[in-house]
Amino acid sequence: MNYSYYPGCTLKTKAQGLEACAFKSAQVLGVNLVEQEEWQCCGAVYPLAADEIGTKLASVRSLVAARTKGEKLVTLCAACHQVIKRVNHDMKTKEDMREKVNNYLQLKEDYQGESEVIHYLELLRDEVGFESLAKKVKVSLAGRKVAAYYGCLLLRPREIMDFDDPERPTILEKFLESLGASPVNYPYRTECCGGYLSIEREEVVEKMVNKIIDSALQQGAEEIVTACPLCKYNLENSSLCQKGEIVVSYFTELLAESLQVKEG
Repeated sequence: MNYSYYPGCTLKTKAQGLEACAFKSAQVLGVNLVEQEEWQCCGAVYPLAADEIGTKLASVRSLVAARTKGEKLVTLCAACHQVIKRVNHDMKTKEDMREKVNNYLQLKEDYQGESEVIHYLELLRDEVGFESLAKKVKVSLAGRKVAAYYGCLLLRPREIMDFDDPERPTILEKFLESLGASPVNYPYRTECCGGYLSIEREEVVEKMVNKIIDSALQQGAEEIVTACPLCKYNLENSSLCQKGEIVVSYFTELLAESLQVKEG
């Protein structure tokens, strides 16, 4: 089955290795990800201004492209996922915005939020199935104590993202279990890492991230896995991580390692 794949900017620049792991793993799992030909930056942050239209057009274009092909739109970056999914929700529920966007784009057929947006983790859970994934594992992660870090963007706002329980999520833990790892539960797994504050307020991010890592370490974690490139960046650049207290990985890296398709 084909899926329209929206990569986003980070996975095409500094995080190409994370995307490569996703594609190689998909091939093993029988999933055909087809990168959209003319995707544009989603803007990275969902605009909260009610009358903001211009920065949402790129997301709508990708949504329309997926509709044209009759495919689900798959994202790999948590930030891109939130922006595109929330814009899609706007097109479904906000008549005024929908009318303005369609008037601007001059589509042959108005877009009304018909496309389905799913994150790669949802693809693994709902399309492939974690039980089926477990059967494909070639290198078990047995004995590895891994803490799942969710951050903010995948889980909130709950009624729109509909990804998992924002207070007690389980998707990453179940993913880890399917690879043979031992998930570590800890209090700060859904707390914010500081996000884009890392650009101008490094000291604030340092405090926030160290609380997250320290929380995981206290529960016996040896590794942290995340599904957001920005979260991964912030965690990796913390003083605790730089000192070698813990290893931070992207979920696609662990997936590719387990399926024995990770390079290096």
